[in-house]
Amino acid sequence: MRIGEVASRSGVSVRALRYYEEQGLLPADRTGSGQRTYDEPAVERVQLIQQLYAAGLPSRTILELLPCVDTGHASPESFALLTAERDRIGAQIRSLQQAQAKLDEVIHIAHNPTPEHCPALRHPAPSAAAA
Repeated sequence: MRIGEVASRSGVSVRALRYYEEQGLLPADRTGSGQRTYDEPAVERVQLIQQLYAAGLPSRTILELLPCVDTGHASPESFALLTAERDRIGAQIRSLQQAQAKLDEVIHIAHNPTPEHCPALRHPAPSAAAA
């Protein structure tokens, strides 16, 4: 089947399919005129790639996992890779939570300025009578 049909059936763009091929995730055959063609299992493979991306995995990790998918057997290395990715994502979540807490502090200070946090409140503006 041609690239447009795979895109339509799998729910991704033609551009995404070209990217997957470029990354080595989705092999394509070529016609004599250079058009990409795919076997029927390509649709399911694209849907799996989409699930792995949605799980936060980068293309290089997906590429490392695909041999396990192709053979139907997970290896200890694939489990270690998935665990490392989960740990990486967990660290990102914790970092974002810390950033969110800091932003909440900034918002609170913006709503409730004090001389400690706002230099303009340390020195009152001169009054019109003093001028």
